[in-house]
Amino acid sequence: MSGLLSVFFHLLLLFKLVAPVTFRHHRYDDLVRTLYKVHNECPYITRVYSIGRSVKGRHLYVLEFSDYPGIHEPLEPEVKYVGNMHGNEVLGRELLLQLAEFLCEEFRNGNQRIVRLVEGTRVHIMPSMNPDGYEVAAAQGADISGYLVGRNNANGVDLNRNFPDLNTYVYYNEKHGGPNHHLPLPDNWKSQVEPETEAVIHWIRSFNFVLSANLHGGAVVANYPYDKSLEHRVRGVRRTANTPTPDDKLFQKLAKVYSYAHGWMHQGWNCGDYFPDGITNGASWYSLSKGMQDFNYLHTNCFEITLELSCDKFPRQEELQREWLGNREALIQFLEQVHQGIKGMVLDENYNNLAEAVISVSGINHDVTSGDHGDYFRLLLPGTYTVTATAPGFDPETVTVTVGPGEPKLVNFHLKRSIPQATPTRRVPNPGHGRRVLPKKVQPRAREEDEETKRPQRVPA
Repeated sequence: MSGLLSVFFHLLLLFKLVAPVTFRHHRYDDLVRTLYKVHNECPYITRVYSIGRSVKGRHLYVLEFSDYPGIHEPLEPEVKYVGNMHGNEVLGRELLLQLAEFLCEEFRNGNQRIVRLVEGTRVHIMPSMNPDGYEVAAAQGADISGYLVGRNNANGVDLNRNFPDLNTYVYYNEKHGGPNHHLPLPDNWKSQVEPETEAVIHWIRSFNFVLSANLHGGAVVANYPYDKSLEHRVRGVRRTANTPTPDDKLFQKLAKVYSYAHGWMHQGWNCGDYFPDGITNGASWYSLSKGMQDFNYLHTNCFEITLELSCDKFPRQEELQREWLGNREALIQFLEQVHQGIKGMVLDENYNNLAEAVISVSGINHDVTSGDHGDYFRLLLPGTYTVTATAPGFDPETVTVTVGPGEPKLVNFHLKRSIPQATPTRRVPNPGHGRRVLPKKVQPRAREEDEETKRPQRVPA
């Protein structure tokens, strides 16, 4: 009898461990408990870490999924989701908590699709970038009369207008020449940004992220860069004009993957707006300066899009399950998009890793770099490309590669050290036996005109 009771209690405990997150809104303390609950359920494939604190001291927590949590495995890409950047846009926060529970549960159940994803990808999930703003919005609840309450951080700053403006520099460089990637930050950038923004900047500089999505609310559309119009303001009026990146076709494809895997985004008509295929270039919708997705593209190797996921910024609790079912497949498919294009190692002749080597694709004016471990990832659509790897002190190497629609093509580079070009020296031929050749500056003059013109005699070449 005691054996049966033991089995019963074991099954009861197992049932409790795999029970899904309930469809409800999570305040800060609930969010923290949920993250650690998932970690306790899947301790060998998860890690909870904080990238910093908000203005009011709340942690900016991230939940990582990987078969080796806390470790970057060479040739395994890093991808991230960021939610709740605007504190009152809460659906992304809840979807990411649901996603975390789903990944853990499905991995434990042996779902081969999820197992492959976790074992081949390092996934970072930040449910809330603006926990202070969320608490303000949550205190009000789903009340449409306070449409903007809680949007900003505790200092009243819109975090999606708070990143260093690198668009101005790249637009100038496109016309006059200059770097097209990893644009440097202003010297005083830390004094210009909020604590949450600074923490995120340090975060995305610390990991070699390849793909990302930023989850918002207030519309239903997948928005891709650039967000800032090439002519952001003309005589004080904001201009809206399609402003594509050099990777425009790739970004459109990434946006469509999410839109068409979503329950209804691809239909186009949502929230009183119409977006063909459920996607839009950010600047053609409205021009936004100092946004996070443009910053990712211009300062790091990361390709980020912005997902607007709900007409209501703060959906009622009873709507959360429908929203999860409408977004679940899209959230998984988007993560899988990190596995396309080319990837490989950049090494020297002795097989040492070369970090910060530049990977250029002919015809696409946007480069990426290898990470600290010498591995690089370049998202590309199917096609044939000419790819060059360069690094200071090494000869460049160029290859032609054909990319298919499936897994990324492995393309390694072995760079050889440049041989310094010695300054050529002129050798003077021996004029004959028994005759001593004096240094040029004391060579005796043999002709009268040399004396008259004060020129030294030229040695025969």
